[in-house]
Amino acid sequence: MMIAHLAIWTQDLERIRAFYETYFGATSSAIYQNSAKQFSSYFLSFGEGCQLELMHRPDVPTDSTDPLVQRTGLIHFAVSVGSHRQVDLLTNRLKTDGFRVVDGPRTTGDGYYESVVLDPEQNRIEITI
Repeated sequence: MMIAHLAIWTQDLERIRAFYETYFGATSSAIYQNSAKQFSSYFLSFGEGCQLELMHRPDVPTDSTDPLVQRTGLIHFAVSVGSHRQVDLLTNRLKTDGFRVVDGPRTTGDGYYESVVLDPEQNRIEITI
């Protein structure tokens, strides 16, 4: 068994797609649009493994006051970049470009080397080896 994809509801579909293409080397599918539901999405691929689905619908709220209602965002996901050096380089690039680095790079108590950054809609991304 494997995870096929993760999904993020987003307020700005094009901006978030460009972020993952620019900083994480994602390759995007063509846009899917369902005008009846005012829904649009992209599937992003990262070479192999799990895909990321970016979704937009204007009625999805940005807050999480009701856990049974759809809302934008997720808690976090991790992207493996292959080495300590690549974690450092990507983290520094994102920081230089104005994205917030929440933590690290550092070695965690359980031995992972990682940093945590926020994407344009404040979703947490762990960058790890």
